Amino acid sequence: MLTIIRSLFSSARQVFQTRAALQAEILALRHQLLVLQRSCRGHRLRLSRTDRFLWAWLARFWSGWRSALVIVKPETVIAWHRKGFRLYWKWKSRHPEGRPSVSREVIDLIHRMSLANPGWGAPRIHGELLKLGFELSQATVAKYLVRHRRPPSQNWRTFLKNHMQSLVSADFFVVPTVTFRLLFVFVILSHDRRRPIHLAVTANPTAEWTTRQLLEAFPWDSGPRYLLRDRDGCYGEEFHEATGWLGIREVLTAPQSPWQNPYVERLIGTFVVHNKSAVLWRSPLCGVRSDNAELGVACAGSNAT
Repeated sequence: MLTIIRSLFSSARQVFQTRAALQAEILALRHQLLVLQRSCRGHRLRLSRTDRFLWAWLARFWSGWRSALVIVKPETVIAWHRKGFRLYWKWKSRHPEGRPSVSREVIDLIHRMSLANPGWGAPRIHGELLKLGFELSQATVAKYLVRHRRPPSQNWRTFLKNHMQSLVSADFFVVPTVTFRLLFVFVILSHDRRRPIHLAVTANPTAEWTTRQLLEAFPWDSGPRYLLRDRDGCYGEEFHEATGWLGIREVLTAPQSPWQNPYVERLIGTFVVHNKSAVLWRSPLCGVRSDNAELGVACAGSNAT
């Protein structure tokens, strides 16, 4: 009874099917019968490449192919279709077209021109090769240029180490007083022995005052070769002119980079740590040059430096 109902339902469905869909279903069913007849001697289906191609083609152009499929699962047919897609693009790209190869003679010519003319770049050599009749791009010429070796430039740490004997650092830092005023301390540190060679205090740092401190720190011909400082506005043009008179070459750190002047920053940190609870007062025992009669540095802080 159930078989009769299924047959009636199939016949009613075929009435509403188009002729093309009906022919595709007949083709699919006949093909499956042929596969079963071919595989009747064994327990495993014997499917050839033609069988897989047929079902991949039906799945591509017939929307109702799943209803007529019996011998395999629909996922298997989809996997066949994907494999065929990969094989198609593998066949289509079997001869990739790319940049034409460059002969060894042209590469050697580029090398010789680059070695004989170190000042020539890729544009110049490319132009000369075009004049000689070689058709190639400028990027190809740049690829085969000889890279001339240059001596590596020293880093910042190497500069500080190489010129330690003739290098001093200068910087300002701020300390409070007992009357809640802020004083500016100017310090010059020698890198040779990490020894502060000049220390001065003022309430109003100006370019003239800073220049005078530099001249007092290095009288006559005792100036170093390099002076490392930041870009503070307290130095000014007069300070720069004074370094030229003394034969000192200024080395400026990068903006907002105190790590490039590490030794004097460490000295300032020592001042701050050892005198955190101390304030400045008048004291004739402290070895600090000051133009303010109210001030002096605590003796413990001076001895620590």
